[in-house]
Amino acid sequence: MELTQLRYVLAIAETGNFTRAANAVNVAQPSLSQQIGKLETELGHKLFHRLGRRAVPTEAGEMFIERARRILSEVDNVSSEIRDNPRLNRSISVGAIPTVAPYILPGLIKRCQKQLPNLRINTSESFRTDLLRDVAKGALDMAIVAQPIDEPQLAAESMFVESLVLAVSRRHPLASKRRFTVADLAEQTFIMLGESSSLTQQIQSFCGANKFQPRIGHTCAQVAMLKELVGLGLGVAILPQLAQSPDDRPQLVYRQLRGKTPTREIAVVRHLQRYQTTGATQFLGLLRETFSLIERPTVEV
Repeated sequence: MELTQLRYVLAIAETGNFTRAANAVNVAQPSLSQQIGKLETELGHKLFHRLGRRAVPTEAGEMFIERARRILSEVDNVSSEIRDNPRLNRSISVGAIPTVAPYILPGLIKRCQKQLPNLRINTSESFRTDLLRDVAKGALDMAIVAQPIDEPQLAAESMFVESLVLAVSRRHPLASKRRFTVADLAEQTFIMLGESSSLTQQIQSFCGANKFQPRIGHTCAQVAMLKELVGLGLGVAILPQLAQSPDDRPQLVYRQLRGKTPTREIAVVRHLQRYQTTGATQFLGLLRETFSLIERPTVEV
């Protein structure tokens, strides 16, 4: 039995098809089928039902797949432990959602350069779904994302809870209104990030819970562009307090949503079975300190 065969079995289980599995592991389909056949002969059991183009695990296959995952996870952990030799350079890969990355990662990396000069940090800014997938697959050591996290193989540690606030242009009627209701929001044009954003999903859920669908006038890929459009008076936006900046003051006003203030919880996510290197542990410690030192911006009410 070879590790390559284990990886082939997992590829078939994940894709449900021999041809797609062969493409995923960059091997010719006949070669993959031959290796699976040899493995089944060795085990004395079929691992997959061949149902036309579909490959469905047998009872023996399901047992084998579970064990193969654990074996390969341990193999990867051994590699990580060796790479983490203190005499060698260390590196970690960290991801963060777009509404966190620009406000946390630059300062954090600067601290790491001073306190952990031998630690190389590779960063990735992406949406929550993509980051969780990359943590689950082992492409990232950890990711900073918004809750909820509903992945059994991932561990989430809460880092920060903040309010979501209304951002409007200083020329907008709501800018001078000290009290406003959810009904006021229902009449507004919203500017949001794309549908893949966890913030957008949370805002839509908040609006739905208050019996209205937001009227979206513009969508943006970055918070900076969103703020510019709000500043031009093209609509309102709901943003995390973390996204506020002193540079916003000439154009924007932030208002606390009274009564039913939505919040979001930021967590760092890691794989339960992934070996945590010394560098990852040290980085996580600095990350905890960074979030504990964040001052909540003052919001006009």
